[in-house]
Amino acid sequence: MSELLALAGANLLSPMVLCFVLGAVAAAIRSDLEIPEAIAKGLAIYLMLAIGMKGGLAMAKSDGANVLPSIAMALALSFALPLLAYAILRGIRALGSVDAAAVAAHYGSVSIVTFVTAVEFLNGRGVAFDGVLVAMMAAMETPAIVTGLLLARRALGPGTQPQRSRARQSHLLREVLANGSIVVLVGGFAIGWAVGPSGMEKVKPFIFDIYNGMLCLFLLDMGLVAMRQMRSVDDLGLRLVGFGLVMPPLNAAIGFAAARALGFDVGSTALLATLCASASYIAVPAAMRLALPQARPAIYVTLSLGVTFPFNVAIGIPLYLSIAQWLARSP
Repeated sequence: MSELLALAGANLLSPMVLCFVLGAVAAAIRSDLEIPEAIAKGLAIYLMLAIGMKGGLAMAKSDGANVLPSIAMALALSFALPLLAYAILRGIRALGSVDAAAVAAHYGSVSIVTFVTAVEFLNGRGVAFDGVLVAMMAAMETPAIVTGLLLARRALGPGTQPQRSRARQSHLLREVLANGSIVVLVGGFAIGWAVGPSGMEKVKPFIFDIYNGMLCLFLLDMGLVAMRQMRSVDDLGLRLVGFGLVMPPLNAAIGFAAARALGFDVGSTALLATLCASASYIAVPAAMRLALPQARPAIYVTLSLGVTFPFNVAIGIPLYLSIAQWLARSP
């Protein structure tokens, strides 16, 4: 317990997390502090490109033998995790079928910012991890959307669901697969893997040296956004807020089991648990708005960004690392 508290304290006192707290405080006191949308989007693109290239570089340094099993596991997790979230939401009677399906899709997909924060947390403690986790993150973004839409289709039934043309379905598929976060992550990963250490040396100041400063600015903006979403928490009710706090460690437990099956080291185990514990608030909301307009964004965005994201940043990431270290010492 003392080790966990020390990790949590160190994480909370890091410049990145404190910038998130600063943004949250600014929003809470209704400050006029604002990160222009274009700058926030540029910061997001930079961070995704940087983390993708770093993951590709790590893959270039490894033998890459575990790539296919790891990607297969990532796809299976992303398809399956929404089923658990949906079952819990329906079991506690917190939401109707359509809203439950939309929320479930968020809790099967991943939060890139949570992953980036966890990576920096591990780097700050000298904990190594496998570069394949970046590829797994990219693989886990989309399948959960498919599962969520299938759950919603089943709930709506053929008689009540609006008929969609093949062109509409094709457009949705293209929107999901061509999502900017996926393109930049996968592309950056491929670049880092292709150029290797010598090639990455040419962009070291851009990808490595200013990375933490850019992350501070991005998390400042995320603090502003998350706190503004938190103002809607009163509309969610205690059952939904409890769901947003319970699902991260529950999904993380599944991630620990998957990591153990893959034979991951401590850092990789902690990151896979973090991926499973996170909830999307970028790619999945965009897909839900297009494919499931009946679902309420005020619920699924507030849960993922206003409840689950702060929990993972403040408590979850140190907890997952502590559990991964304990598992490594267990027979």
